[in-house]
Amino acid sequence: MTYQTDTDYVAAAAARDLDEPRLYSGVRTRRIVAFLFDYALVLVLSIPAAIVVFILGLVSLGLAWGLYAVLLPVIAITYVGFTMGGTAQATPGMRIADVRVRRLNGAPVDPALAVLHGVLFWASVSVLTPLVLLVALFTGRKQLLHDLLLGTVIVRDN
Repeated sequence: MTYQTDTDYVAAAAARDLDEPRLYSGVRTRRIVAFLFDYALVLVLSIPAAIVVFILGLVSLGLAWGLYAVLLPVIAITYVGFTMGGTAQATPGMRIADVRVRRLNGAPVDPALAVLHGVLFWASVSVLTPLVLLVALFTGRKQLLHDLLLGTVIVRDN
């Protein structure tokens, strides 16, 4: 005999709520807006980091300039981990677009899953071309390939 805790019931109820069609109305457009805002914000955050790497390069006689190769990925991974994996379950761009990420089982998204979500997105777009984004046209919950692989979904927050 198994016993279910209160959190099991809450997670099951949250998973059932994902069948509401209103949660997915306009999600594709909102995802694009969120992506563009987040991408711009990561670029803005990289400016002071690039200045720090430049100064470190001068001090280290050019050795630290190798950090430029990993600068944007490190900033983007940190950004996604702390924002999408945080309590809001959304990046600032997602909050502006009024969407958030949810797991299909109702559990919260942790920072590791958020980072994996971002890495799989970039990997799928890089390897399979941006045409992989067309997957959202054929899934009921408007999920992309990385959403399907990770068991996540992007829903409207209102």
